[in-house]
Amino acid sequence: MAGLYEKPSETYAKKRPRYPKEWFSMLASLTAGHHRAWDAGCGSGQASLSIAEHYDSVVATDVSEGQLRHAIAHPKVRYLHTPEDLAEDDLVALVGGEGSLDLVIVATAIHWFDVPLFYAVVNRVLRKPGGVLAVWGYNYDIHPFGDKLHGALCPAMRPYMDPRTRLAMERYRDLPFPFEPVGVGREGEPADVDMEAEMTLEDLAGFVMTGSVATTAGEKGVDLEALVKGVMKEVEEGWGDRPTVPRKLVFKAFMLAGRPR
Repeated sequence: MAGLYEKPSETYAKKRPRYPKEWFSMLASLTAGHHRAWDAGCGSGQASLSIAEHYDSVVATDVSEGQLRHAIAHPKVRYLHTPEDLAEDDLVALVGGEGSLDLVIVATAIHWFDVPLFYAVVNRVLRKPGGVLAVWGYNYDIHPFGDKLHGALCPAMRPYMDPRTRLAMERYRDLPFPFEPVGVGREGEPADVDMEAEMTLEDLAGFVMTGSVATTAGEKGVDLEALVKGVMKEVEEGWGDRPTVPRKLVFKAFMLAGRPR
């Protein structure tokens, strides 16, 4: 999937919403130690920077070199490229070794992973006891325009969606999560977590175009931007008089957190 995010990597860094600081404070309160964390599938580093406020060091990895080129530097964060064919033992060593991590996070990316392999690595690298894995995501359920985006945008985009994105579209309810609950959702029942963002109408359209579906459609010769513009016209009708003025949108996100059993 690395190639799906190479071309839009710079736009991705600018247009994707920021995760609430409160999420990271909450996750840090769940771990026994605060020495080392791993942001797996870090993209351009939105979550890496926030988790660095609570841990001594963060290793942030991604299969997309384009995403990593646009990641924001931070003295506590070390960005590393992880090729898709990296073996389990090599990945364990790369992120710090057996029992070395207090927290592992995956921000809107686990649906792209080889999940059994990733969980095997997580169970090896988390400290026991006290280590925590947290995964979260969001989709086009964005209030107050969720009905318009879901009702019109998703059907238009569905032919170009990678099947793996179904997990995110269905709010990770079908994502295997064999970890002991810590009060933030459980397997089959992710916790609902809101993510507020100030966006203009152009920002919202830009966000839609950062998805992997835009790359896939382009490769098939389809101008997805034209489809998106049609849907955004409907959104514009309910936006108000000034589409260039930012307004508060709420991404209806979802999260799972747990400890190795």
